[in-house]
Formats: sequence, C-alpha cells, structure tokens
Amino acid sequence: MEFKHVSVLKEESIAGLNIRPDGVYVDCTTGGGGHSLGIAKRLTTGKLICIDKDTDALNKAKQVLRDHLNKIIFVNDNFANIEEIIKQHSPDKVDGILADLGVSSYQLDNGERGFSFMHNARLDMRMDKSQKLDAYTVVNTYSQADLARIMFTYGEEKNANQIARKIVKQRATKPIETTFELRDIVIDSYPPKFQQKTSLPNKVFQAIRIEVNNELNDLKNCIEKMLFYLKKCGRLCIISFHPLEDRIVKTAFKIHSTDCICPPHLPVCVCGHKADIKLITKHPIVPSEQEQQANSRSVSAKLRIAEKL
Repeated sequence: MEFKHVSVLKEESIAGLNIRPDGVYVDCTTGGGGHSLGIAKRLTTGKLICIDKDTDALNKAKQVLRDHLNKIIFVNDNFANIEEIIKQHSPDKVDGILADLGVSSYQLDNGERGFSFMHNARLDMRMDKSQKLDAYTVVNTYSQADLARIMFTYGEEKNANQIARKIVKQRATKPIETTFELRDIVIDSYPPKFQQKTSLPNKVFQAIRIEVNNELNDLKNCIEKMLFYLKKCGRLCIISFHPLEDRIVKTAFKIHSTDCICPPHLPVCVCGHKADIKLITKHPIVPSEQEQQANSRSVSAKLRIAEKL
C-alpha cells in the first residue's frame, strides 16, 4: 500500500516556525514528508533533521523530499530521543522544532497495521514495527483494572469497566487476535439500542494505540528537551489531536512562559523561576472550515507555538 497522508495545518505551522534560510530545523514526526517539504523549500544553506520511528514513513518522505536531499538528515528513531539526536547532528542547538502528533492516514488506512477497526487484521498498532509491545499484548495480558484505566484515561471511554470485563472474559476462552474481534467485544458491551453506532470502538482503539506507542509519556518527557535545545528566538510548533496531548503542551508552555510559579497564597516569590519562552499563540490555531471539510481527520487539530527568549 502506498504511503498517503495529508499534512494538517501545514501552512500555519510552517509560518509559525519563522524559518531562516540558513537555520537548522527538526521535524519530529516526518510522516509522509508534507511539513518537511514546506520547510526544506525555504532553506538555502540550512539543514533539516527528519525524524520518524516508522520506516514506511521515512521511505515515503525520502521520495517526497528527493529534490532537497542535500539539506536533510533522516533519522529512524523516536522523537522522545530528541536530545541525543540533536546532540549528534546539531551541537549548537536548533532554530525550530515541529511535532505533528497525529497518526498518519497511511497507518489508519493500511489494514495490516491493525490501527483501525474498519479493517480486519492482527491487533498490532505499533508505529515502530521493531518494538515488542503491541495491541495484542495489551489486550491479552493487561489486567482488567489496567485495561479499564487505559480506556477511561486515554480514550475517555465511559463504558471502560464493562468493556474491560468483556475482554477478560473472552480471552479466558480464546486469545483476542484481530481488530474485528476487539471491535465486536466493544460493541457487545453496550446496550442494544446503542450498538448501531459505527463509531463506538473509536475511543477504545485510540486508547490502546496511545498505550502501545507510549504517546503521552513521550510527549511529556521531551517537551522540556525541545525547549532547551532551541536557540534564542527559535520556535517550537506542536500540533495535537487529543485533549490530553493539548493539555500537556498547554501546561508546559504556561509554566515556561511564566516568571513566578509559586502557589498563589505566598506573599513573595520564593521559586526564582524565570520565563524562558514567550507564547506566539495565546490560543491554539485550529484548521479552517475549508480544511476541515477537505480532511475530516483535521477537525480536532490544535497548533500551539512558543518562541525561546
């Protein structure tokens, strides 16, 4: 299957980077190369570091970026390791970092990858196909309590306890191996009057995908590193698609853009904290109505931008 993906908020995020032709930039989630191409076109003597843990994505990006290969370093790795990647390829820090946290259309539409309940395939959901943990392992080995916690926390699934009970009961007879098997368990966990809703399994599949790929922890752990490795006036642009992702970005940006973070009841500042970024977007940028109509998967996207002081 050909790797196809429509870059969300492409022009807004590239404009947000405020690109210098001789600067060094990082695309943390290269995907199909759409954002990277927009950056590369604006570089002359500059450099772009393209990171992705999905080898299929990088192979596609190399085709898309074939006219700019002299400016690009491709890195097959998790952006959670951005500190080591920047140290290796740009010791003097970088001028801008972009992270698009969405799952690519290719990953969702390629049934073999097991991301979607619209295609019957082995439960997988790994963005990095070399890692051991996959959706099959989560569904068949996690405790009922952990399954419920994941579905409620990451998917905001109100029926998480009932679904977790059904999963544990089913796997006691036979392992749950495919996306359709999991889909049917989720649907059967609801009263009959709700079972006609085709979107019922969305939240469960999303939650398991986040767990498999450690998405929220990776984001939380590396925002500090992203900000640290920006040069003065460098920009960080993050596109999120999930409320929990956006909350992590918003909280980190708020702390780093505030001088004092002492509890409000203290009469004087004792923390000594000084802001090291300024917010370029006080409120997130969202896709235009035109983009949302053209690409329904863009509807939940939010772009936040910060600049290093």
